[in-house]
Amino acid sequence: MPRLLRVTLLSARDLLVTAGPFVLIALVLLVGAYFLLKPAPPKRVVLATGPAFSDFEAFGKRYQEELKRHGIEVVLRATEGSTANRRLLRDAKHDVDFGFMRGGTSESVLAAEQAKGGLSLVSLGALFYEPVWIFYRAEAAKKLPGGKLTSLLPLRNWRVNTGARGSGPTPLLLRLLEANGIARDSVKLDRQEQGPGVAAFLDGSLDALVLVSAPEGAAVQVLLREPGIALYAFEHAEAYSRRFPYLSTVTLPRGIVDFASDSPPRDVPLVAPTTMLVARDDTHPALVQLFVQAAHRIHGEPGWFARA
Repeated sequence: MPRLLRVTLLSARDLLVTAGPFVLIALVLLVGAYFLLKPAPPKRVVLATGPAFSDFEAFGKRYQEELKRHGIEVVLRATEGSTANRRLLRDAKHDVDFGFMRGGTSESVLAAEQAKGGLSLVSLGALFYEPVWIFYRAEAAKKLPGGKLTSLLPLRNWRVNTGARGSGPTPLLLRLLEANGIARDSVKLDRQEQGPGVAAFLDGSLDALVLVSAPEGAAVQVLLREPGIALYAFEHAEAYSRRFPYLSTVTLPRGIVDFASDSPPRDVPLVAPTTMLVARDDTHPALVQLFVQAAHRIHGEPGWFARA
């Protein structure tokens, strides 16, 4: 064997003997990192939505459709609403990755949870306005000046449904009542879930019903078209938005519900918190990106409170 070839083979063998263990260790570390860091996103995620017939439920189904195109299964977790979603996301015992949360509804809950610990959350951005809809029976307002509700003061002694515990309407309504000098115990608050609450309102068991919802919500659509049901106009909407920074002023345009019947017959001022899409801080970045892209497609369209 030529001397040069023999030296080359010996050098290669020496290199293999010397570097082999390091190469093996590097491969083991790479394989371990692959499984520990989970570079591939999970194919199944859980999205906390809201009660049946709510806008949260409706939007959740659209996220299901969008993520399905990328091979991701989105499981919808029905909840009482925004406050319940926050609790589920912060509690490690619950298998929830994303959720809808409304501004201004859960500050006391958040403070209590932060004090006792919990998982960190990250906001993926504001999605849409959810106006405060105060629907009331025209029959209940007959004795009022002009036969309609023009302030929150007459809510004293009315039977008002604000949704189940864990939903958003109750904390918001209580703040608005307090701002108007109305004691909480002077209003007969009912705490039925949205579906049963709407049914009780329509059959006359309640005088008023409070919803915090995007107009896409099925309950809002039904009540806006129901004879004998009126919508409270927030004539002090701008003042409320100055007092409560998490509220914005929005306008339900004349005729937007139905042009043929000119419903509503005039612009209706409303106040609205903004709903956010929230994820756990340790959620896979690829999933976060997919949800953000889906949010742009779903909520970037023109609507009742947004232009194209």
